[in-house]
Amino acid sequence: MHIMEGFLPPVHAMGWAAASLPFLAWGLRSIGRDLRVHPERRMLLGVAAAFAFLLSALKLPSVTGSCSHPTGVGLGAALFGPAAMVPVGFVVLLFQALLLAHGGLTTLGANVFSMAIVGPFVSYGVLRAAGGMGLSRSVSVFLAAALGDLATYVTTSVQLALAFPAAVGGFGVSFAKFAGIFALTQVPIAISEGLLTVLVVNAMVRFNAHELRALPVMAIGARKEAA
Repeated sequence: MHIMEGFLPPVHAMGWAAASLPFLAWGLRSIGRDLRVHPERRMLLGVAAAFAFLLSALKLPSVTGSCSHPTGVGLGAALFGPAAMVPVGFVVLLFQALLLAHGGLTTLGANVFSMAIVGPFVSYGVLRAAGGMGLSRSVSVFLAAALGDLATYVTTSVQLALAFPAAVGGFGVSFAKFAGIFALTQVPIAISEGLLTVLVVNAMVRFNAHELRALPVMAIGARKEAA
């Protein structure tokens, strides 16, 4: 994640940007519609955005000169669904590119696709599936945040492997190399992010129970945990 400025070939950079645009438009409409009906959710959306910004700004050294970091998108996906996190993730990544030199403008589309699209959609799907299986809210949120984090890095590995296939073995060998490098640090980071997200969600449930009860995703988890 945070593929650096100018690293992707122009065709790939433009392709990922084009793939992200429809999701961004959908997410903007989704947020606008939700906040018009429930303006009191602005504060929760701000918390989700701040959580994603802070966690994804924590760059931890990996091997071969690369770095890994949490994504923070699982919390927002659990609260608002995956569509809302696309524009939130876009703003987070844009500010990080401009202010922190994390990622870049030419690679913004690719980074949005991995962290703000794939990550939240995987987190949301895992949360719904785990809740449907009767798992507790805490376990469901943990799995959602951790697997959403890992899905982001798998997507980044795919993006890099497509842009830079190995001379021998092509895409498959290149993907295995990138995914293997990231896995050394990203697996423990994903576990840590899952645990932290559970703590934040449980704190929100304790102090903002009324607002959370109105959110469909959290209501599923709450019913399962109460059962």
